[in-house]
Amino acid sequence: MVRYRPIGQAPEDRRLDRLIPDDFEHVSRWPLTVTTTPSRPVPVTIGVNWYSNFDNPAQDSRGRWWIGRGDLGSIRGGHCVCLEPGDPSSGTTEQDLDGWWNFYDQGQEGACVGFGSSRMMSLLNRKRYFARWLWDRAKDVDQWPDTKPGDDNGTSVRAAMDVLRGRGHVAWKSVFAPMNDDLSDAYTRSGLQPTVGEGISANRWATRVDQVVGALQSPANERMGAVRILNSWGRNGYPHRVWMPYETLQRLLDEDGEATVVTDR
Repeated sequence: MVRYRPIGQAPEDRRLDRLIPDDFEHVSRWPLTVTTTPSRPVPVTIGVNWYSNFDNPAQDSRGRWWIGRGDLGSIRGGHCVCLEPGDPSSGTTEQDLDGWWNFYDQGQEGACVGFGSSRMMSLLNRKRYFARWLWDRAKDVDQWPDTKPGDDNGTSVRAAMDVLRGRGHVAWKSVFAPMNDDLSDAYTRSGLQPTVGEGISANRWATRVDQVVGALQSPANERMGAVRILNSWGRNGYPHRVWMPYETLQRLLDEDGEATVVTDR
């Protein structure tokens, strides 16, 4: 079983199985810059260390949920989540839907990269995607020989973006539901053909919070000094939106975090 680098073992919570690439050539080769930052609000997919502090969001006096304040505790593993662009109260079309909160529930598997990256594609294209298909295919192309479709290992955000650029994605259809139940359906999922047009043409990598802020383009974020996380633990497992302070996100990016922005589709 693949070990998560900071803790030297597989995480006890299998949902926390985003893996850290051995090198960050993709980040240095394709950095997000001022000229490549999208002109409209776009979601950002991040793969970061997950601390014990993040397990139990705290609610403030206005009903907002928060993580990453105060002592972060210990690293429990790695996680991939999507950051929501724009403003929830603005009525714009960039927002996550309540139905996606239910739909993008990764269960107890190490599928967070597939779910966080597919959530990003839903926010971009306003449709649902087959997250477990992307999880399978990312394990086909990542750097670890012992990550394979049908196992419970995670993968990297880098690998998911390689699939989305090279092959595209599979838009969700109700007939796929039987393939979405457990790990054993990976072989059946492998027969699905992606559509290049459902993928991305290019993505770039942010290393600073100000770059992430520039992509999300959210006045609410800037007022709060925080980003909004869309987790993949379902309606009964986690709040829909959770705020994380900018300084905490920067710490996570500095700890071999990945943060990617689609710059062309």
